[in-house]
Amino acid sequence: MVSCQDLRFRYPGESFALRLPAFSAACEETVAIVGPSGCGKTTLLRLIAGILVPHGGTVRVGGETVSGMPVTERQRFRITRIGLVFQEFELLDYLTARENVLLPYRISDALTLDAAAEAHAEELLGETGIGRLANRRPGELSQGERQRVALCRALVTRPTLILADEPTGSLDPENQAKSVALLRERAKAAGATLIMVTHDPEVLDGFDRVVKLPDLLGKEGES
Repeated sequence: MVSCQDLRFRYPGESFALRLPAFSAACEETVAIVGPSGCGKTTLLRLIAGILVPHGGTVRVGGETVSGMPVTERQRFRITRIGLVFQEFELLDYLTARENVLLPYRISDALTLDAAAEAHAEELLGETGIGRLANRRPGELSQGERQRVALCRALVTRPTLILADEPTGSLDPENQAKSVALLRERAKAAGATLIMVTHDPEVLDGFDRVVKLPDLLGKEGES
């Protein structure tokens, strides 16, 4: 599903540089990427998603070379094939939970908002236990409930790849393990590959594979 080869990336004006000889994730595999802050976990996730473009090397997702696509094609590929779960959830305060879940359909003409999409959103909200909260706005929800809305939004387009960037970072300890378990379960149920980056060793149980990013990096990637 995901194959990265000879990746090189450097932020302008910064000393940190990522050099990654190889990384891969199989179809339907759940992978946790761990490492200390600043080692490049989020950078790698953004390179896989096509949010960033490597200065060298290739990123392939589902047989497509994402790193070689022009910006508009990368955006279209990302919104139709990849589900993103952010640390701060990135929900829009003026939209209801249901409207936030369906947001990908409203911001891109690559997707068609039809009855089937709306029914899938309702199904996800129900299965994650927040169907009764669909008409509430983020400010009326708990941290755990907002996390579930963000998860539903990542799954609603039926992506083949889910990328989660420290999704438990703003949750209390009680909800961290539950939320990660839910993320894995929903990815497995959807037949999607899941790659999650975290610095928290307490949430790693149940993943098919745990990757220590510093062990994969070349000299330029160490920090």
